[in-house]
Amino acid sequence: MVGPDKQKSPFSYSCYVARSREGEQFVPEHVFSYQLSGVLTVNTGVKEYVFREGDFRFIKRNQLIKFNKQPVQGGVFEAVSIYFDQELLKQFSLEYGYSADTGGNGKVDTVTELKKEPLYKSFVDSLLPYLQGNLLINQHLQALKLREALLILLQSQPSLARLLFDFQEPGKIDLEEFMNRNFHFNVQLKRFAYLTGRSLATFKRDFEHVFHVSPSKWLLQRRLQEAHYLIREKGKAPGEVYLETGFEDLSHFSFAFKKQYGIPPSQVAG
Repeated sequence: MVGPDKQKSPFSYSCYVARSREGEQFVPEHVFSYQLSGVLTVNTGVKEYVFREGDFRFIKRNQLIKFNKQPVQGGVFEAVSIYFDQELLKQFSLEYGYSADTGGNGKVDTVTELKKEPLYKSFVDSLLPYLQGNLLINQHLQALKLREALLILLQSQPSLARLLFDFQEPGKIDLEEFMNRNFHFNVQLKRFAYLTGRSLATFKRDFEHVFHVSPSKWLLQRRLQEAHYLIREKGKAPGEVYLETGFEDLSHFSFAFKKQYGIPPSQVAG
């Protein structure tokens, strides 16, 4: 849904019928979501989360995730999401006096499974007539609803302030640890560079210093290595592992696999 200012709405309604959808994405902004029906599985590369009907979640910005959206049998997959951009959060922090320091000491994960608060449900219910009816929400109402969502979240889970009002960009982090944890995400090198706190040129230079090979070559080899392991040791089918290990399509994966190992992935003995 696009608002009258021609910019993307901060409110999203997802509805899929009959078949599951899977993929991966970069999450550039904080997201507050509610699962109306179906099952959403989210994998951060470190932990897997499963959300079912009636569940609420908060996903931290600047994250890579894999997801699977599964409709209920004979039904649909439905979810509502609210996105909080940095400009809004900076204005809110000035207006209401919040900062990252007001979040206390509670642990906040990349993906937070929120308690089923009645206030969350009533807020989402107030959005559904607009979202399910594909109605435009004018900018003034958008601003009010976003502030309402933030106030409800912060009242129910104050520790989220540590994430919401931390406006620092990703700092320079350990490249080897990050790449070994995230190689299976099929994103551009500039995204990996950003998430490790580097320019693209610095990322490439540091990468070759650490791994002694170019990023593109290392990624291909590492993904093929993981795919070979999953097929041979875990008994997975090539059609299962190509997306899981960061390849765009099965034909490209099969071609690269055969070139590397001399046989197609379907002939690997389990």
